[in-house]
Amino acid sequence: MSVTTLRYADTGAFSSLLTDYLARHEALAPFYHRFPALDEFAAQIEEKRASYTPEARQRLVDALRAQYATLPTVHPAVQANLDLLRQETTFTVTTGHQLNLLTGPLYFVYKIVTAVKLSRQLKEKYPQYDFVPLYWMATEDHDFAEINHFNLFGKKYEWNAAETGGPVGRLKLDGMKEALLDHLPADVPALFRQAYEEADTLAAATRRLTHDLFGELGLVSLDADTPALKQALVPVLEKEVEAQASHRAVQQANARLEAAGYKPQVYSRPLNLFFLTDTGKRERLEYDAAQDCAQITVRNTERCHSQAELLELVRQHPEQFSPNVVLRPLYQELLLPNLCYIGGGAEVAYWFQLKGVFEENGVPFPILLPRNSAQYVGKASAGKLRKLGLTSTDIFRPLPELKKQVGATLGQEEVSLQEQQKQLAAAFQAVSALAQRLDPTLVKTVAAEQQKVTGIVAGLEKRLSKAAEAKHETAYNQLTALKDKLMPGGHLQERTDNVLSILINNPQFIQQLVEAFDPLALEFTVLEEE
Repeated sequence: MSVTTLRYADTGAFSSLLTDYLARHEALAPFYHRFPALDEFAAQIEEKRASYTPEARQRLVDALRAQYATLPTVHPAVQANLDLLRQETTFTVTTGHQLNLLTGPLYFVYKIVTAVKLSRQLKEKYPQYDFVPLYWMATEDHDFAEINHFNLFGKKYEWNAAETGGPVGRLKLDGMKEALLDHLPADVPALFRQAYEEADTLAAATRRLTHDLFGELGLVSLDADTPALKQALVPVLEKEVEAQASHRAVQQANARLEAAGYKPQVYSRPLNLFFLTDTGKRERLEYDAAQDCAQITVRNTERCHSQAELLELVRQHPEQFSPNVVLRPLYQELLLPNLCYIGGGAEVAYWFQLKGVFEENGVPFPILLPRNSAQYVGKASAGKLRKLGLTSTDIFRPLPELKKQVGATLGQEEVSLQEQQKQLAAAFQAVSALAQRLDPTLVKTVAAEQQKVTGIVAGLEKRLSKAAEAKHETAYNQLTALKDKLMPGGHLQERTDNVLSILINNPQFIQQLVEAFDPLALEFTVLEEE
């Protein structure tokens, strides 16, 4: 496996906010706490160690032990990390993601491998501490349409569950085998099917699958949708109902981001909470515009509470409340002895809006690290690129530019009538000057004729270019097909392809990622089969 890297900015696939963050632009400094560099973790460790209580640690360990007790077996590396989490010298490196079917797009895997690799690097730098890679399962998310499908070998596989609209982690898997699993290619590894066939909910299946894929790497997965863990959220819920402090903090951050020239990723609401209804739905809490501000309704239901009633419900049944995108990161950091959050570009962008929310609640803001992003070039594709005179990193360049390079390699004559157009322009300028002297009314006629002739020559240039390209049509078609394969729909491969598209033919792929990724190098990775 050949590994090369390039700057994220050179791929043309990432936002200016992300590339500016990696370049440490001063305008973004107010929106994060510490930059993702190895030496910065020393202060982060001390800050988290001082604020994370033994009670919080015990609550976390108890919840994880209960959740892992549901698996048939627990990998020794995972069991060792569960034991380590009992110690006050153990911290987490966390990534989070939705419960995509069969892991969804490749970046699901890239996030987890980044967390695994960074945990190892931190252990080398700070041997007196231990670091556990943790996957935060987005079990309370309710956008089922975002996770109910994946793409494999150009085909879309989809599962349409009967009941949606509530926390996806609670979804029963009835009918999935017949609707989806039985239609998978025969060479899909058995563990992908078994995870869903032997689990009763989507959360349980995802935990089983991530354990089977990453257990030997020590990955721990957490489902925070439990009554015991929601107890930690009570002070935050009270502050949210009473003062709406998070909304004010995000609005202030948004204004500063816009002033710095960046567009906010998410917008907050006066109440950044959902309510989990008796019917299994996850509905937004809103102030009732038809009532005074003391009335809070559960959207799409007839439930209505005064502020006092809602506060009582918060204290008695916090498990009925679910944080939205603004408060979910805070909930995560309350529960975990976490140092660093690893996310995609859009996630880093919305975390930049949340520093004030953490300050309001007295919770340390984690180091924000963009996940490793990668392009995988299989052996066949790599060979075709070489025959065309291209490298694996060239694929990020625009197709017309690549065609030019391939044409030059193949000896295609470059067609340009630019010089002829200049000569024509000079000739018409002389004619126009003559018309101006003899009969000014003819100047417009001359200009019109010039426009026609210029258009004719431009058309001839296009036809001549096509004729030149036709000599190498096979090579250009191959180039176009390669571009579409490696960047489906013009987007990064990792946003479309599923890990099975690689894993089926290369069972060592995940371990190769672990070896190739260097999270704190902050560079895009290109992996090429040899």
